Amino acid sequence: MRIIAGKFRGTRLEAVNGSKTRPTTDKVKEAMFSMLMPYLDDGQALDLYAGTGGLGLEAVSRGMTHATLVDRQFQAIKVIEQNVQKTHAENQFTILKAPAQAALQKLTAQQIKFDMVFLDPPYAKETIADDMAYLYAHDLLQNHAIIVAESDDAANLPDATEHFSIIQQKHYGITIVTIYQVER
Repeated sequence: MRIIAGKFRGTRLEAVNGSKTRPTTDKVKEAMFSMLMPYLDDGQALDLYAGTGGLGLEAVSRGMTHATLVDRQFQAIKVIEQNVQKTHAENQFTILKAPAQAALQKLTAQQIKFDMVFLDPPYAKETIADDMAYLYAHDLLQNHAIIVAESDDAANLPDATEHFSIIQQKHYGITIVTIYQVER
């Protein structure tokens, strides 16, 4: 795994040992960020199920100002810390060790608003719809914020709603990348 493009291009990323995380493959990440290019100009990113931190690191490398990287596992947090140190831009990242819901509550209390959110929970958990609803209901999203959801083909992803429209959706084997935009 590596950072594909931008100012941290080529930086090799550490992986979390074991099977508790499922890093986004370089192929999927490259395709995902090709779709996101028009939206990577400054702003705050949130990687709610960060694992290695690869998506948030790539977003900052390609133009986002700051990324908040969240994971609940101690081992993942250690890997995220190592990967952030490799960028030599630690001030552009905030690392939170917490379950996703607790992290969202903390971010709500801090009144942070995000321009881009990565939702890549464990496929079996299917929390994407609930996470999106929470982000919207608790005013954690800027107007026209982008949500990038990575799931498998069995996931019950929300269709376009009154609050979100689907900009793009692509299939890569069993992986589905859906990009939503907030409608306010």
